[in-house]
Amino acid sequence: MILVADSGSTKTAWSVFGEGVPASLFETVGINPVRDSEADILAVLDDVAVWLKDVHVEQVFFYGAGCVSPYSEVVERVLSSVFEHATVAVESDLLGAARALCGHQTGIACILGTGSNSCYYDGERIVSNVSPLGWILGDEGSGAVLGRQLVGDVLKGQLPAAVCAAFEERFHLTRTDIIEAVYRQPLPNRFLASLVPFLSEQAANPAIHAFLVREFRRFFVRNVVAYGHPELPVHFVGGIASHFSKELLEAAELEGVKIGRVEGSPILEMTRFHGG
Repeated sequence: MILVADSGSTKTAWSVFGEGVPASLFETVGINPVRDSEADILAVLDDVAVWLKDVHVEQVFFYGAGCVSPYSEVVERVLSSVFEHATVAVESDLLGAARALCGHQTGIACILGTGSNSCYYDGERIVSNVSPLGWILGDEGSGAVLGRQLVGDVLKGQLPAAVCAAFEERFHLTRTDIIEAVYRQPLPNRFLASLVPFLSEQAANPAIHAFLVREFRRFFVRNVVAYGHPELPVHFVGGIASHFSKELLEAAELEGVKIGRVEGSPILEMTRFHGG
């Protein structure tokens, strides 16, 4: 049997399958080796092993946030200890997205979730990657940056008064609450991303529509255009991409970008890539 994982900081989607055996899907909490200790990772994987106690796993393909050297080595070591008879491969979530979206074809693969990322993929490997730089310096189009821009526009009165009032009614956050959450509390990127449902609720408002299109255009200009391949399709995976696909397509058209596939989660396509 083959085990495939798509792991983010919040949750991990797992797929287990074999020849003639359809994929079974399940979820655990997220694994990020930049953040998590080896003991934390082992605790999650012990739960996976219990779930798979009657399954003989021969191969593991783990794609995860933070899974770059040297952090990926910790995940590989723990996976090998839990699934001691399996061959283990640990790769970045970006390569997982590229394989899920492009298969063995050349293309540009992008992630739009709490964070954002992109790469030029030649059908086998990532050839180039514009550094996402995180939610403070980059991550254009991500949930964290959409939330950051939204709350900044609300606090500075850059959106119509009715939109600002609706925001205040929706969240009941004072200026002090927001400053505390962003500058003093842990995981401010998650707090900012938690504001994105308001954008979905208000997407029909012309001001919010223009806001979303503007932010997605910034993603294309600062990331995708840099690869210098306007002829290639640009594919997306992630909750932000799937929830705001209409605005994403509009932004792409304005920037002369050809959109390919837009998927909410890559786990099923990762499963197909590995023969499931």
